Amino acid sequence: MTNLFKSRYAILLGFIIYFLLFSLLIRSILFISSSQHSEFTFFEVLRFYTVGLFFDLGTALVLTALYSAYLLIIPERFYHQKWNRIFTFLIFLFFLVITLFSFFAELTFWQEFESRFNFIAVDYLIYTYEVIHNINESYPLPLLIAGMLIIASVITYIFYRLKLFENSFDSRTPRKPRIVISSSLIILAILFATFIKNSAAEHGNNRYVNELSKAGIYSFFAAFKNNELNYHDFYSLIGNDSAFKIVRNQLNEKGTTFKGINSIYREIKGTAAPYKPNVILITVESLSADFLAHYGNTERLTPTLDSIADNSIFFSDMYATGTRTVRGMEALTLAIPPTPGSSIVRRMDNENLFTVGHVFKDKGYVNTFFYGGDGYFDNMNHFFGSNGYNIVDRGRKLLNETYAGTRTLIQDKDVTFENAWGICDGDIFNVVIKDADTKYKQHRLFNNFIMTTSNHRPYTFPDHKINMPVGSREAAVRYTDYAIGNFLNQIKTKPWFDNTVVIIVADHCASSAGKNEIDISKYQIPCMILNLKNQPKMNISKMTSQIDLFPTLWSLLGWNYTSEFYGKDVLADTYEPRVFLGTYQKLVYLKGDSLVLLSPQRKVDTYLYNKAKNEQKPFKLPLRTVNEGIANYQTAFDLFTDGKLRLK
Repeated sequence: MTNLFKSRYAILLGFIIYFLLFSLLIRSILFISSSQHSEFTFFEVLRFYTVGLFFDLGTALVLTALYSAYLLIIPERFYHQKWNRIFTFLIFLFFLVITLFSFFAELTFWQEFESRFNFIAVDYLIYTYEVIHNINESYPLPLLIAGMLIIASVITYIFYRLKLFENSFDSRTPRKPRIVISSSLIILAILFATFIKNSAAEHGNNRYVNELSKAGIYSFFAAFKNNELNYHDFYSLIGNDSAFKIVRNQLNEKGTTFKGINSIYREIKGTAAPYKPNVILITVESLSADFLAHYGNTERLTPTLDSIADNSIFFSDMYATGTRTVRGMEALTLAIPPTPGSSIVRRMDNENLFTVGHVFKDKGYVNTFFYGGDGYFDNMNHFFGSNGYNIVDRGRKLLNETYAGTRTLIQDKDVTFENAWGICDGDIFNVVIKDADTKYKQHRLFNNFIMTTSNHRPYTFPDHKINMPVGSREAAVRYTDYAIGNFLNQIKTKPWFDNTVVIIVADHCASSAGKNEIDISKYQIPCMILNLKNQPKMNISKMTSQIDLFPTLWSLLGWNYTSEFYGKDVLADTYEPRVFLGTYQKLVYLKGDSLVLLSPQRKVDTYLYNKAKNEQKPFKLPLRTVNEGIANYQTAFDLFTDGKLRLK
């Protein structure tokens, strides 16, 4: 029997042991962090450590598979030469640094998203400029790099002291044992990569346990592989005719006339006297409901927003459709449930869709998307520019982009503060005011979509604006609230203000992680409409979705318009409260207290949701409710992928 620690496999085996030990350390750190948010039973702890070890070992075998093959095929006469020693040492250092960086990235990613690597991490690889600068501004990067190099040096020294390099290079490992060892390792790696899906780590409803059971690197490649999900291949289905019949019945409000079959295309007649104000939509980065005093916060982070909520049309029980900015943009422009995989904002063939901007353009408005960063990030410029919006952003340069809308770069003279994600909220609001002044002089109605950036890591903003130091989420929220208040005070003096409606809504919450697989409370966001003529302040306490915002506004404005939206007028007598929530794979339909959770492998779970206790208890719901959830997601996927959401 070959002693692996005295064979040419000594370095490989040592690397696997190192990887398992560090993975155990990272899992333990994440466990301690998660213990502040969720309780764990003994068996849950035992499960995620056991399952985690299995995933870590499989990942280690996959990482070392090519080196296993190399050890098999390189002849003895070459293996002992100096060039192989140098080559092996460089490969060892490379994988050592890469895995150490991965472990560090897992800790920072968990701090932000309380999750193992997912599609977000894959997306971030594309936008290296923003991500690298964000990391540099959020963490002492030189110290971290130095720390990783020191750790790598220590591990290398330990390998040296244990004589793993010496044993490997001085050994004589015959061909037959090499065939057995390498073949076994490679076959196990192939079997693991082929048959073990990342979702195999997910059992039960405690999301933290599921995430802790996974391995970070394996989760990353699983996310990369499954960036797009075909609803028909992975999710529960009902008949196409039945699905559209269910959705049309839900959307059939007073004054609605449907056109065609297996479609939601319809004409909606307004019931109030119509008027056309300018519209400024402020989409606030990561503004969870629980930052506001209205939802129980006692830190006085949002005095402006709390005051507005008391004197506006306030949607006090609204929910975001997803956990990323592009999901919020998707909901606020397309009024569609989240389809599995990436947001439509980031997908191919997302041009000339029937958007909120199309309705405004049809009424004579100029649509503009304002972003303090580079709109190339997350495909935002292409999406908005290809769907009826002009663009004003802080791009690094004008690209040869092929969309219809014009693009204007924010100039240095208009910038007082900037970080990795863009200019501060105060600066972007000043740019909006200048643009509105110009539009007013040109006698043009405007519909503005503003995306803020200050409430994003690294949480930095201009000095002397608030009495909190930079660097924390709470301080960033307080600054954004200050900037919104200052913006409103400025525009109240403008001649166009009396005919301008301002909407404030979050794109998503600051955190989506919780004890449940999808924690409903982590999707609740504030939304308010102010300065709407002849409309008294109102607290809309019905459960509503982001996708309902503009259909409700247009109803208040008395508009007639054509629609391909899933959003509804929540003030209508026939409105039945329901929301749509999703991650990249999990899709939720919540109607009242009935919760339907759709997952890949055509899995359907149903629960009763107790909002007061934030509890989800397994419960067999009526088939009608389950089919409503399936019908909405199935038809939304079909309409987009079949190109039926395009302008008629």
